[in-house]
Amino acid sequence: MATHTGSEGLIKIGANTLGELRSYSLETTGDTIEDTSMGDSTRSYKTGLTSWTGTASLYMDELDTAQISLTVGSEITVSFYFEGATAGDKYYTGTAIVTGKSVSASFDGLVESEISFQGTGTLSLSTAS
Repeated sequence: MATHTGSEGLIKIGANTLGELRSYSLETTGDTIEDTSMGDSTRSYKTGLTSWTGTASLYMDELDTAQISLTVGSEITVSFYFEGATAGDKYYTGTAIVTGKSVSASFDGLVESEISFQGTGTLSLSTAS
């Protein structure tokens, strides 16, 4: 079984690596549809629609092409690499809409940003080539 450290991860927006990435999250969910009928002794369900969302926390870098492309409402191709981007490494990829962007700063810290994504369509597991 292979395990990975968080420092191996990265996100690409299109072909550009998202610079100054601190952390990310990716969540997939699936709906269930109840199909229990009168006379059944237990509830039963069918598989419904699936969806996915993601977030990225990063240090702001106004010279980073990938960061600048992340404007609220933009549709992007986003790829979440959990083990690096070397040939043979696995990653999740899909089309998403940027749904939120926040920027925060403190006098004794770096300017930080939090980006949120809403997937639109399938999230695929792929292999880097």
